[in-house]
Amino acid sequence: MSQTKLIPGEALIYESANGVTYARYRDPPHNQIPRWVVGGHPDAVSRASGNLFSWSEWQEMNELAKTNETLKRQIDNMLNTYYLVKNSEKK
Repeated sequence: MSQTKLIPGEALIYESANGVTYARYRDPPHNQIPRWVVGGHPDAVSRASGNLFSWSEWQEMNELAKTNETLKRQIDNMLNTYYLVKNSEKK
């Protein structure tokens, strides 16, 4: 949940899991609102936000692909698949 406005006067609970800090409301009825990401390690926040991998992981993969032919071929295959899917959805 992307929280843009907090509810004034309501207490929050902060939780940390896997490098991500979350917030949620402590008291009913607001404690039924799902927790939301408020910070943490950028890679962990990226994954917690639904991304398959973070920008720094993508950069690391590309660096490693320069010296690993198997990884380079897999990235090329992935990019080809991405462009095929992207182009087919435009029609």
